[in-house]
Amino acid sequence: MSSYAERAVAAVEERNPHEPEFLQAVREVYTSIEPVLREKPVYESEQILERIAEPERVIMFRVPWVDDAGGVHVNRGFRVQMNSAIGPYKGGLRFHPSVYLGLLKFLAFEQVFKNSLTTLPIGGAKGGSNFDPKGRSDAEVRRFCQSFMAGLYSHIGQFTDVPAGDIGVGTREIGYLFGQYKRLTNEFSGALTGKGFGWGGSLIRPEATGYGAVYFAEEMLGTRGDGVEGKTCLVSGSGNVAQYTVEKLNQLGAKTLTMSDSSGFVFDPDGIDAEKLAFVMELKNVRRARIAAYADKYPRAIYTPSSGGDANPLWAVPGDLAFPSATQNEIGGKDAANLIGNRVIAVTEGANMPTTPDGIELFRSADVLFGPAKAANAGGVTVSALEMVQDSMRVQWERGEVDERLRNIMRNIHSSVRDAAERYGHSGDYLVGANIAGFVKVADAMLDEAVV
Repeated sequence: MSSYAERAVAAVEERNPHEPEFLQAVREVYTSIEPVLREKPVYESEQILERIAEPERVIMFRVPWVDDAGGVHVNRGFRVQMNSAIGPYKGGLRFHPSVYLGLLKFLAFEQVFKNSLTTLPIGGAKGGSNFDPKGRSDAEVRRFCQSFMAGLYSHIGQFTDVPAGDIGVGTREIGYLFGQYKRLTNEFSGALTGKGFGWGGSLIRPEATGYGAVYFAEEMLGTRGDGVEGKTCLVSGSGNVAQYTVEKLNQLGAKTLTMSDSSGFVFDPDGIDAEKLAFVMELKNVRRARIAAYADKYPRAIYTPSSGGDANPLWAVPGDLAFPSATQNEIGGKDAANLIGNRVIAVTEGANMPTTPDGIELFRSADVLFGPAKAANAGGVTVSALEMVQDSMRVQWERGEVDERLRNIMRNIHSSVRDAAERYGHSGDYLVGANIAGFVKVADAMLDEAVV
């Protein structure tokens, strides 16, 4: 790294010593943008790296709620408003036991550059709680969401901060949160996205992250005269992103072999077709059961429980394309080596930062097409921003129009990332290109707006 980037990383590490995900994200970006820092010394004189790694605002609050038996519980609520240089804060809410401030700072930091790449005027944020909705009744989740929004509502709004869903926060939770926001503010506005279609939501929003990841993979493969059709694909996860990644792969003529959850993964040599995917959706979205039930339903499928080792056997299954769509750091060095050994062509990140630094370096050295999350999984926030547009205009676009806008924006993201990499001497390196293209737009806006 340049001496400036090194000093900036060291300062971030000193201030945030117990936040490994955040430090990993900062180091990745600052390492990638060296060519820009050399070209524009004003970034150093104006302390852009120091400022961009520090949240503009962090809100933390208690969330007390009562379970069905009358027991009182207290969780923590967070909102990290990272950067608003190019627009109102935008980013999801995550309800999961792993949530803590450092994790949300990492997600918010990544969100800043991802949102910048969409070409839409939105800043970056992230929030959530260490509440676990699994195993809770609808009434318990409703009471928790209402208490959470009571702590958050005064800090968000359509021109300030527009949260969306994330892990543990789907249409049900967004409905409870929006209803409470409306009650507390006495207004119906686009203060959250991911709403139901009948009350301000957008078509394609549930599908957007998965669809967008496949569109990005198609663009990458197109640079080598190839495409998704006919490819065998490995998908991790079985939530929203994974489900709609599989759906779009099926539509484009590919065959998905794997899906997973925290208990393990299934390998189906016949492929997870539309009928089988419908079963997975019912299994995960309605029954909220484990992926192991897939192998009970389809006997040719093989279920492998999680072993807790330093390599995930899912990534040892031979396949042409990989779509890590579960969680951060799920592909390590050994996993990357297994994929490369099985001649994977492209890795497209559907989750946020699912590949460790050593895994990324192996993919890059092996000339595997690597679509980093801040570019490849930008489809979700893209359609969230399109939902904001529809809310402001008081219109709802047809499914085909939203999907076409999503596809065009993913195509534009690919072009801007590829062009940035080529301009700064890293042709074909999507990681460097995404970090540079996302950073420059935000940094230049910060310069224009002075020190605030």
